[in-house]
Amino acid sequence: MTVVPPATGEPRRPDGPRNPGDAWVVAESGEKYWGRFGAAGLLAFDPARGILLQHRVSWSHFGGTWGLPGGALHEGETAIVGAIREAQEEAGVPDGAVRARFISVLDLEIWSYTTVIADVQVPFEPVISDPESVALEWVPVDEVATRPLHPGFGDAWPALRALLDVRPAVVVDGANVVGSVPNGWWKDRAGAASRLRSRLEGLAVPASDLGVEGDLWFPEVTLVVEGQARGIASGLDAGSVSVVNADASGDDALVAEVERRVAAGETVLVVTSDRALRERVEQAGAAQVRSAGWLVDLLSQADRAKS
Repeated sequence: MTVVPPATGEPRRPDGPRNPGDAWVVAESGEKYWGRFGAAGLLAFDPARGILLQHRVSWSHFGGTWGLPGGALHEGETAIVGAIREAQEEAGVPDGAVRARFISVLDLEIWSYTTVIADVQVPFEPVISDPESVALEWVPVDEVATRPLHPGFGDAWPALRALLDVRPAVVVDGANVVGSVPNGWWKDRAGAASRLRSRLEGLAVPASDLGVEGDLWFPEVTLVVEGQARGIASGLDAGSVSVVNADASGDDALVAEVERRVAAGETVLVVTSDRALRERVEQAGAAQVRSAGWLVDLLSQADRAKS
C-alpha cells in the first residue's frame, strides 16, 4: 500500500488544517482510493421521499455522477460517526435526523469503504454546505438506477436496494437473560432489568446471527419484563429500546410481541434459553432463536470495545 499526498481531482476541503486522513491510497495496480484510514458514506432512506443523493461537482473524483454524501474517515473514527459527520458537512444533515439500520463494508485489504444505511427519523431538507455538490436531491428508490451513478455506488446499489425491505427485530426474554448471570439480580429485579435495557441501547448484531445479508445490523429491540421487574419505563420513554411490561405471563407477552412484529413483515430474532418458549416463538414465526448466553457474550464484547 502506498499513501500519496492529495492529487488533482481530489475532493476539496474548506480552508484550514488538512486532516491526516485526506489523502489517496494507491494500489500496486495504480488504482486510487480516497481516505488514508478508509472512507464512509451515508445512505439516508426516507420512505416518503427515497434516497438522499449528491450530484458530484465536475472536478471531483468521478465528477458529474450521483452518489452518497461521504468521504475520508479520520484516524480512529468509526464508520458511522464518519459517515454522519461527512453528511453533515456536505448535505447539512441535522443532528439526530437519522438512525443507522445496518452497514455494508467493501474491504479491499489496502482500503475499505463503509456504507451506513440509516432511516430518517426527523424529515429534513438537505443543504449544499461545501463545494463538492452540484445538487442534493431526495430520489425515489425506483428512480435511483436511472441516474448516472458513481461506479462504486452503482455496483453496490442492487444489493443495498434489496436490503431496504429487510427489517430485523430482536425480542428479549428479560427474566431469562437477567437470571442467566449470578450477579445478585434477585436482590433488585427491576434494577437488573433497567441495567439490561441500558446495555441493549444501540445493540449491534452480525448479519449472520440474524440470518440476513449485510455486515452489521442495528435492529429494533424489545425487552419483555414481568413480575417484580415490571415498572421500568415502557415504550420508547427511556431510549431506543422498547419495553413491554407483561401484565400477566411474560411468555404470553413475548409471543404476542413476536406475532405483532412478524405480521408487520419484520425478521424476528428471539433471545431466550427457555425450551418451551423457544417452540412457541418458532411457531409464531420467529426466524431465529438465540440463547441468553449468546446475548450476554455479545454485550460483553460491546463493553470491551468501548473500554
